[in-house]
Amino acid sequence: MTDLKIGVIGIPGKWSTEVLADALEKETGYRCVVDMADVALDLENRALMSGATDLCKLDGLVIKKISQQYSPATLDRLEMLRVAEAAGVRVFSSTQSILGLVNRLSCTVTLANAGMPMPATCVTESVDLALAAVRRFGGAVFKPLFSTKARGMSLMDGGEDEAALRRKIEAFKADNPVMYLQQKVNLSGRDLGMVFLGGKYLGTYARVAQTDSWNTTILHGGKYEPFEPDADLVELARRAQAPFELDFTTVDVGLTDAGPVIFEVSAFGGFRGALEGASIDAATLYANHVIERVRA
Repeated sequence: MTDLKIGVIGIPGKWSTEVLADALEKETGYRCVVDMADVALDLENRALMSGATDLCKLDGLVIKKISQQYSPATLDRLEMLRVAEAAGVRVFSSTQSILGLVNRLSCTVTLANAGMPMPATCVTESVDLALAAVRRFGGAVFKPLFSTKARGMSLMDGGEDEAALRRKIEAFKADNPVMYLQQKVNLSGRDLGMVFLGGKYLGTYARVAQTDSWNTTILHGGKYEPFEPDADLVELARRAQAPFELDFTTVDVGLTDAGPVIFEVSAFGGFRGALEGASIDAATLYANHVIERVRA
């Protein structure tokens, strides 16, 4: 046991949040799970209060989940945590790192600027230009700028009747004024989650579709399986996550006929996929990583 006080920002009762809090409590004797919906920022007194606990007085905070679903409000929660960082609290991963990932477009631009292979991508506010891109791509996945686990995504068929396709695009635009669309690539029902801790590679799991759904997420019926990548693929994923300087992350990779593509780098990483698909106890490893950094 130590005298360290390290809190977990997450969703109380959710497995990934609680298993991380368990791992930290086992090593430190201290447990604190924080839902940002119940936090108040008092700038006059430079305090960030979760009940009776001032987060600015903790030794560390681990952000496992900043909100149940991503939205622009997620950015506001991260801004609040910047006050704790300024007070000297170690935050994992840093708010600056996560701010560059929560918005899908921000993540994509960073990956593109780093020269990462990605599906052909178009970002536009114009229905006409979006429709032209779908035709050009042959088919595209429209993705909200703020979402996780494929929520809110919509598949558009490039061969569909123009009037019907336009209606679908307009319906998507009603909730997503800035439209982000990527060419649909053939993944043969499988994509990869490649896990990194402190920039070091831990292992890989596959998400495998069990239905005829076009995506492989567990939310849509997929399951986790082991996968052993070659050295070149590991290096590609390592380079993809490097610009973000995250303490823990999962790089989402697709294997296509034209070679591997990077879909995204996760702001928080997935514990369950690592455990069930790659037999990696990520919660314990991450807790030990955090404790080591806080002590340093």
